Amino acid sequence: MPLLKRPLPFHHPDWIFELKYDGFRALAVIEHGRAQLLSRNGHPFASFSELGKQIAAGLPNTRAVIDGEICSLDRRGRPQFRNLMFRRGNPPCFFAFDLLTCEGKDLRTERLLDRKQELRRLLARTPDSLLKYTEYIDGCGTALFQRVCELDLEGIVRNLHPTSQTESKVRGSRF
Repeated sequence: MPLLKRPLPFHHPDWIFELKYDGFRALAVIEHGRAQLLSRNGHPFASFSELGKQIAAGLPNTRAVIDGEICSLDRRGRPQFRNLMFRRGNPPCFFAFDLLTCEGKDLRTERLLDRKQELRRLLARTPDSLLKYTEYIDGCGTALFQRVCELDLEGIVRNLHPTSQTESKVRGSRF
């Protein structure tokens, strides 16, 4: 599913903003003590099976589907797509930004910030894991965009704030 691109950064209280990591978008499907990483097309990321094992070990008694991005970070904590592609450098990690299901309950119709709060609680049980929570910023897209440009990072993802009067089924656009 292609994401909408917006040419200019903006501030708006109806939106939340997150970093776009330079990696592979994936779903972490966790159940029965195992985790499988799947592409947006449902194909397994077989070459990241070790990361799947690490995720399962961090959440051993959990059934969940987590939306996120497989990423490789350098020593300074910056995403490095080449390292991810060629499997070099630090082990890959998974930046989680949405909890789609948990313990058999479909959360996709719940408010985004409620899902993020539940995801944060879930990941709090895995403090030193390769499974990382993706923070967000309310309404301040311009400042985040400027910082992303200064650091030469991949980009920003925006999502409609769930308390907005104009909330609809918009899911993520990036710039």
